[in-house]
Parts: sequence; C-alpha cells; structure tokens
Amino acid sequence: MAEIIAILNQKGGCGKTTTAVNLAAALALMDRKILVIDLDPQGNATTSFGIEKNEAEKTIYTVLTGEITMEEAVMPTAISGLHVVPSNISLSGAEIELSKEVGYHSILEMAVDGIGDYYDYIFIDVPPSLGILTINSLVASDSVLIPIQAEFYALEGMADLLEAMGLVETRLKSPSPIKGILLTLYDSRTRLGRDVYNNVKEYFGGREHVFKTTIPRNITLAEAPSHGKPCVTYDEESSGAVAYKKLARELLQLEDNK
Repeated sequence: MAEIIAILNQKGGCGKTTTAVNLAAALALMDRKILVIDLDPQGNATTSFGIEKNEAEKTIYTVLTGEITMEEAVMPTAISGLHVVPSNISLSGAEIELSKEVGYHSILEMAVDGIGDYYDYIFIDVPPSLGILTINSLVASDSVLIPIQAEFYALEGMADLLEAMGLVETRLKSPSPIKGILLTLYDSRTRLGRDVYNNVKEYFGGREHVFKTTIPRNITLAEAPSHGKPCVTYDEESSGAVAYKKLARELLQLEDNK
C-alpha cells in the first residue's frame, strides 16, 4: 500500500512543485512505483513531466467533480514506474464547487482509495493556500513534507500552517504527521543560510524530522521544467539533481528505520 505524502506550505516559491517532481522522479529511478497528483491549478507539476496541461481533458478536476475515476486520469511519464494525474486552470473553480458537496473535505481521500495498491508512494503537489484543496490533501494523506525556503521570513506563517493541520486532525479525525522539513534554495556559504537552517531546527525543537539533505539554489532546477523533464533526468550531474537523489535515499532510510 502506498504512503500518501502531501507536499505542503501555504507560502509560494518555496519549492513545493520542484520537490514533488524531482523527489518522485528520483524514487522512480530507484525502481519505486510513484504517482504524483497535481492539485495545483497552475499545473506546473504537469508541465514538468512534459504533459501539455491545456490539452489534458482527464484531470484531477474531473476526478474531484466525479466525472471520472482516479485510475482513468492517471497518465504515464517518460520515466518508467512514474505516473501523474494532471491539472490545469479548470481546477481553480473547484473549491467553490466542492464546498457545496456533503463531506467535501474527504472527496480526494475517496477518489484515491484503492489506487494505492499500485504504488509505493503517492505525492500530492498542494497549492499555496489553506483552502478546500489543501484540506482535502491533508485528509487524504498519511504524512506531510514541508519545504521551507532559506530566507529571512522562512518561518513566517508556519504557525498558521501547523494550526490548520491541527484542526484537520482534531475536527476531522484525520492526522497527517509531518514526514519531514526540507530546506530549499539553501546556500551553506552564507550566514543567512546557516542561520535559517539553525532557526528551523530550533523552531521544531527536535519534535519533527528536519532532513539532513538540503536543496541548493541551482539554475538547472529552474531550467528543467521548460524542457518537460525533472531535473534528475534533465541534468543528472547538476547540484539540484544530486540533492534530490540524496533526499530520496534519506526518505527511504526513514522507512527502513521505522
């Protein structure tokens, strides 16, 4: 049965999609069977796998609105064992539509039920908000991975995010423990980078796993999506690709140590 991991932070620009795409690809290259659910109306994860999002008719939107099943929306990628459920701008109106449904918070959970038998991991690329789509991802997921950008305001809004996660756990009886905190856009050569890393570890006080792996600032991570490829296949020797492959190994080691 797959572990479902929501990649979540309500702040934009912290590397959620980059992490979803490249961690998924790195694990698939290690012979794991992976599904990425693009739950962001921007559809950047979809584009990163070389899928023309505006031409996709079977998307996560048509799954959530009950037109098709999750299995019907799954698309293969160029990487063996790696599949994606695409997204596009049509998803932007889903929150209003879903809010009218009874049990709207668990629609994604019901849609993904059963498909986990085919995969080792399912990653949900969550939009930068704390709305209905995010609530659905928390209810559907087994755990949460939080990317945090190595910047001065890195922890701003973190209390709101943790509060939202706590409310989902208590009111909806659906806990999603933190799988790990991942520092992105990190430069160990700068004092700011080192200070932010130490602040993150201090903030979480040893209660949560802060990944030893950090993701550096790397132009190849930004270039790869325009070529319709994850960085780990676009330029496997780049520092960004090396970092995500290291992160994949660290994630697998966490499972081995359970």
